Amino acid sequence: MELTDRVVLVTGAGRRVGRAIAVRLANAGCRIAVHYHTSADDAADTVAQCRACGPAAEAFAADLGAPAATGELVQQVLTCFGRLDVLVNNAAIFERMTLDQFTLADWERTLRINLTAPAALVHAAREALRRARGRVVNLCDAATPRAWPDHLAYMVSKGALETLTRVLARALAPDVNVVGLAPGVAAWPDDYDQQTRDRLTSQIPLRRPGTPEDIAAGVHFLLCAGDYITGVVLPIDGGRHLV
Repeated sequence: MELTDRVVLVTGAGRRVGRAIAVRLANAGCRIAVHYHTSADDAADTVAQCRACGPAAEAFAADLGAPAATGELVQQVLTCFGRLDVLVNNAAIFERMTLDQFTLADWERTLRINLTAPAALVHAAREALRRARGRVVNLCDAATPRAWPDHLAYMVSKGALETLTRVLARALAPDVNVVGLAPGVAAWPDDYDQQTRDRLTSQIPLRRPGTPEDIAAGVHFLLCAGDYITGVVLPIDGGRHLV
């Protein structure tokens, strides 16, 4: 895919991995729709960094846990830019939940944002993506095979997102490529102390944590060189999936 002047919607692009993806693709010549929920100041910073690369960028607020928000977000992007070529489903919530802590409200909220919203966004954008012969990139998680029991809803949502990636790849073929990226450590959760970070880093064959920029480079590769790649989930985890 030639990236110059393509319109890319990145959900959860106010900070961390989403921001790195947005800025990397802006630097490659894409016009960027920066989605955020509550982090308006962070989203404004992302927009400024994208615009500094040259292409247009705009911020769009939406609560992806609200049923009508996904369709409205896609329509706002189409109204603003006139097209949509790439959808990057990055927005997610990562909250602790053991089986003893289970509540239906928290379970449903996690699945709405991490799983249902990506499906609904693709549904809303499907015709635009088909016209563009575009791409969908879903941000999964390399940890799902290890099934952490202390993040019950999150693990289930990300495992299901992998399945959704494969199903959408068949549903949208041959017009749209749908791929997943499964980061390992890309940006530490704020509540991880140094001991926890060191322990997890020691389990990575490449012996370093990843960065948001590593994930952004993976997205860039799949867009510009992935014309014959669809329906797969690529781990970007320093080899952690091998252990």
